[in-house]
Amino acid sequence: MAVCVFAVSAAPGVMRAQQAASVAPGESQQPPAIREFQALEDQWSTAVVKNDQYTMEFLLSPVYVDISATGDVATRNQMIAGLFDKGGPEPVSLQQRVVSVREFGDTAIVSGTYIVKSRATGGLKEERGIFTHVYNRTQRHWACVNAQRTAVVELAGNKQKASAEKKSSAEEPFHIPFFHKGAEPSQTATAPANIPPN
Repeated sequence: MAVCVFAVSAAPGVMRAQQAASVAPGESQQPPAIREFQALEDQWSTAVVKNDQYTMEFLLSPVYVDISATGDVATRNQMIAGLFDKGGPEPVSLQQRVVSVREFGDTAIVSGTYIVKSRATGGLKEERGIFTHVYNRTQRHWACVNAQRTAVVELAGNKQKASAEKKSSAEEPFHIPFFHKGAEPSQTATAPANIPPN
């Protein structure tokens, strides 16, 4: 796929890139590509929360591959079956915000942020992160062929302060193995007395 994307991007005028302007949510001053894919991501979010199998089948390509934030790989059928899995966490809400869209002919790479809240045995859990969705257009319909999520780990304020205030007790900032400063000029190197002569 990388070769295909490189070949398409090399042609002038083929690639169209859009980035979300710093406009308050809800305003219509976003580029058309951002609005178009934000609508698809909103449908996706609603379908996940409502266990809407038909919308997910519409949005996901038959060759869809998903890589979750934990590294689990799933196909389209596994993702749809997961909507009805009662053993896992139940999604309460999913917000996906499109940040950038890059189109290469009939392929679009959509990047953005997400917040998912789910209910599990331990209570309500929230995960924040970034996503990349790759869409393919066939017969004027965009379907996602690949998705990857990366969770963003937030450090607690105390941990950040502790790591910033922690100082090293080492004499030097780092140690390079097999290098030695050598003896001080006032010291003389003496051979051990118990070594027999050659």
